[in-house]
Amino acid sequence: MKSSLNTLTLWLLGALIILCGYFTLTSPLVKPGKSVQETSISSQTFVPETVPNTETSEKKKSPPISDHSAKGERTFFPIIQKASLRYNIDSALVKAIIKVESEYNPNALSNKGAKGLMQLMPVTARYLGVDDIFNPEQNIHAGVRHFKFLLKQFDGDVKLALAAYNAGTRHVKRYNAIPPFKETKRYLKKVFRYYDFYKERG
Repeated sequence: MKSSLNTLTLWLLGALIILCGYFTLTSPLVKPGKSVQETSISSQTFVPETVPNTETSEKKKSPPISDHSAKGERTFFPIIQKASLRYNIDSALVKAIIKVESEYNPNALSNKGAKGLMQLMPVTARYLGVDDIFNPEQNIHAGVRHFKFLLKQFDGDVKLALAAYNAGTRHVKRYNAIPPFKETKRYLKKVFRYYDFYKERG
């Protein structure tokens, strides 16, 4: 009787070991600290292909320069250089201002009444002693002189001087900063973009 009981015990123990081995083989492998649900989700996650960083892998694109602008730049460069030296303003910055203001069109006329290459307002042109606002030499010299005045007025801050050239001194003083106007913000962005282009090109 005792021998039969021992045999039954051994048989039950063997069956239990076999069952434990079966469940171990068929259950998913769970890493320490993770639940079965977390393991199932992670096993279905696909790793995306590496995407190159466009900011570092691609060269900085040059701003668009039309044939008309390129021709105008060459035509008016002697005047730009002379005015830049006279008022101690970087010629690349003067080129950028003219590019954004008038696309190098000496007869440019804005819907607000600004005229010429550097888009001078008539009242400003008269104050600066301009006789012919559409004359390239008079317009550029007056425009650079006016920008130099703004630069001194805002303690050499180029951004504020450019903002005042675009939006007016009154608005810059009112906010004591670059005015929150979309047009002015776009203007500054474009001017600095072309400034970098002309400066790098030399």
